[in-house]
Amino acid sequence: MSTTIDGGSPAGTVTEKLPVRPRRPSGPVRGPRPPRRRPAGATPPPRPPKPPRRPPAPPRPPLVLSPREQLVRGIVALLAVALLGVAANVLVLSHIHHLVGQQIALNEFRQELSDATAPVGEGDVNGVILADGSPVARLTIPSIGVDEVVLEGSSSGVTMNGPGHRRDTVLPGQAGQSVVLGRAAAYGGPFSRIQELLPGATITAITGQGKSTYTVIGVRYAGDPTLPALQGSQGRLTLVTARGVPYVPAGVVRVDAQLVSTPKPAGARATAPLSLPLADRELAGDPSTVWLLVFALQAIVVAEILAVRSLSRFGLRKTWIVFAPVLLAGGVIAADQISRLLPNLL
Repeated sequence: MSTTIDGGSPAGTVTEKLPVRPRRPSGPVRGPRPPRRRPAGATPPPRPPKPPRRPPAPPRPPLVLSPREQLVRGIVALLAVALLGVAANVLVLSHIHHLVGQQIALNEFRQELSDATAPVGEGDVNGVILADGSPVARLTIPSIGVDEVVLEGSSSGVTMNGPGHRRDTVLPGQAGQSVVLGRAAAYGGPFSRIQELLPGATITAITGQGKSTYTVIGVRYAGDPTLPALQGSQGRLTLVTARGVPYVPAGVVRVDAQLVSTPKPAGARATAPLSLPLADRELAGDPSTVWLLVFALQAIVVAEILAVRSLSRFGLRKTWIVFAPVLLAGGVIAADQISRLLPNLL
């Protein structure tokens, strides 16, 4: 408290000045509302219902097919599976087929070399004509990583296992013209890179007569001039494969190489260019076992008919156990035979 002398009041009068208090609001004081507590045991109020959705579709009645419709559906499904099987065989399984075939041929050829019974002509040591697929040489091209066993014959069935030697030409290393056909993409694609060979590259061939060396001359395509005829004891090797997009051959490419080692004497040949089978020529298919394809397709159709009839009688599980292996075996055989009908340089 403070005291002052008021000039307007009588002398000596002392007045006191009290502190000013804040004015209270005239209305009631509003503070934060206390939270509402739900009575114990009370149930929460129900939520508002969701807006109605689209009414569910009525259940469809099961589709009942007649035996004829089931048969048609099964045959169409089998055709689709067969096409997929052919594609899988050419794109994937063919490379495994090639590896296995090469290993078997290499083991056989090594044994013949050690026994000095490797063929030096179109016949074996007993004078019997060599069967298609018999190993006759080992071809090595270090610059493109080729190391393949060459087989006798050049049909599509032979080139599945490795490069094939044309029967109407001499063996590699002998005096004269030798021609070897190899695939460009499927079944290992052993000749897929021969177009990269430059003049002067080395090619080595091992036969029953020993080791021979070739030097690449150049690459030829359709329409290019042919090389001059060989003179005397000269030797030449020609590698042939398909050109174009992989698995879609559009032509033939040839790589010629000159024999630079000592020529070996040529063995006896029973096949002439005019008598060479059409299946052994460039880009030809092999219809020699087409009968097996017909039997496989017939077995698939018969198995499908029996499976449709047994489905309603024995149920899906028993029918699947009995007929699935039969259909699978028929499909594998059919896919293999269809692959044989494709070009031998594919």
